[in-house]
Amino acid sequence: MIEVIDFRKAYGSTVAVAGLSFHVAPGQVLGLVGPNGAGKTTTLRALTGIIPASGGRLRVAGFDMDEAPLEVKQRTAYVPDDPQLFQDLTVEQHLAFVASVYGLDKPDEKIDDLLEQFDLAFKRRARAGDLSRGMRQKLAICCAYLHDPVALLLDEPMTGLDPRAIRSLKHSIVARARRGAAVIISSHLLAMVEDICSHVLVLDVGYQRYCGPIDELRAAFACSRDDVTLEDVFFRAIDQPVQEIKPDVEHAAWLSSANQEIEETATATR
Repeated sequence: MIEVIDFRKAYGSTVAVAGLSFHVAPGQVLGLVGPNGAGKTTTLRALTGIIPASGGRLRVAGFDMDEAPLEVKQRTAYVPDDPQLFQDLTVEQHLAFVASVYGLDKPDEKIDDLLEQFDLAFKRRARAGDLSRGMRQKLAICCAYLHDPVALLLDEPMTGLDPRAIRSLKHSIVARARRGAAVIISSHLLAMVEDICSHVLVLDVGYQRYCGPIDELRAAFACSRDDVTLEDVFFRAIDQPVQEIKPDVEHAAWLSSANQEIEETATATR
């Protein structure tokens, strides 16, 4: 569903992401973790077309970002770490606007369900500019969910949320993955990542340190004890020199196949 092949991004002489490759299949929830400046937000912003890639291929549902950006955006939803809302629009006006952008037919019932799910029904006529930080975050999540995206990208989605809203969000992410969505969550909350993610990608200064099933992460860094936390493994991963990282065999096989497909397609169109 989401394919990233040799993605590179540089700002002038500063390399933000260096040759990142991974994939997220339908039903998978990928936790994107790493220190500040690792390239997490850059990767998510490139996947949504907000910023251009310096190199590599980015695909969603088979559509290439360079060749079919509109098709990618129609199938993707992105919640940034600090959502920018229209300050003078009400909660329900935001959702009505999003519904019209995506051409949704009769969205009222879905809007009502989302407002109930995230405890925003009593604020439906409140201006976004008058909402608390947590309520603005919940509104942004509702807007992202409205068109049922097949690729859901969440950058620090728990920011500002109270415990009840965090629980609702976690349950909703798992439910959407079970219905076939591919989800990427960028977060520093490692316990949350461990709770709901099926896979994890560890980034550090633009380099991929690990990508694969979360239940194989400990073994990848020689952590044999079950009581070793994800936090312990995380620090072991980012402290390891890049050249010593053990490749994920399944991922390497997929990447080889993907690159062969690209080459065959390019040859056929010459």
